[in-house]
Amino acid sequence: MHTVAVLSLKGGVGKTTVALGIASAALRRGARTLVADLDPQGNATATLDPPYTEATLADVLATPARDVLRQAVAPSAWSPEVDVLVGAEELELLNEPGPDDDKVGNLSLALDELHERPLRGRPYELAILDCPPSLGRLTKSALVAADSAILVTEPTMYAVSGAQRALEAIERIRDEHNPDLKAAGVLVNRLRPRSHEHQFRIAELRESFGGLVMPTAIPDRLAVQQAQGACSPIHEWHSPGAQEVALTFNMVLAKILRSNRAGRHRIDREPPAESTGPVPRIARTADDARR
Repeated sequence: MHTVAVLSLKGGVGKTTVALGIASAALRRGARTLVADLDPQGNATATLDPPYTEATLADVLATPARDVLRQAVAPSAWSPEVDVLVGAEELELLNEPGPDDDKVGNLSLALDELHERPLRGRPYELAILDCPPSLGRLTKSALVAADSAILVTEPTMYAVSGAQRALEAIERIRDEHNPDLKAAGVLVNRLRPRSHEHQFRIAELRESFGGLVMPTAIPDRLAVQQAQGACSPIHEWHSPGAQEVALTFNMVLAKILRSNRAGRHRIDREPPAESTGPVPRIARTADDARR
């Protein structure tokens, strides 16, 4: 199972749209998928529309036991092949740093349990972690649990500084907790190709981050909001705009799966392998990223 965290540093950039688009692409591909909704707003949970559960992700982060997981994971309305680790407003209470920071590995332990002993059906091939728009404890838990991370941004004047801060957070978690964590890339959302401002901002991102900026961007299409409003995967929304967006998400998913060599790592279960050298740093310039 490959675990990917989807994050941003500000709300309204379409982070949940990206998480759901990847899930839709995985469903079309036939990959069994789990979506963990760490955002207290619960938009991913609302769109996936699972049945009522006795527990939520907030309970799992407090106690990552199998019985709690069984009560917090439910099939989505999309398909039995897409499950939801249900979000809740109570997650907001867990987002601030505090004495429970020692529980930052609980999400990883929960995913390890689901990977080793699936609750039902065949094992998950992909877990998507929809993070809140901040670098609090919830996002930290996701990065500790993830194999890779996608940074979502819009082509605005704040894109470079936001992506830089997020990359620094990934680097910090990699150094302190999760040496296998990779930055899968910076994904630009809501692109209007004919906008000179958008093209300028994308060029600015590529100048700063080089190959980390994904070659494909998510176009700004009304079909995305229409599909979400109908609780439908974008791949099943039949319009030219939806098909354009769906094709882009297929390419994003392919990039994620190409990095699927490590699989699930373990947190506090196995001794770490001996290091063969320093952990590589995240590229910060275009020249570094191309090496």
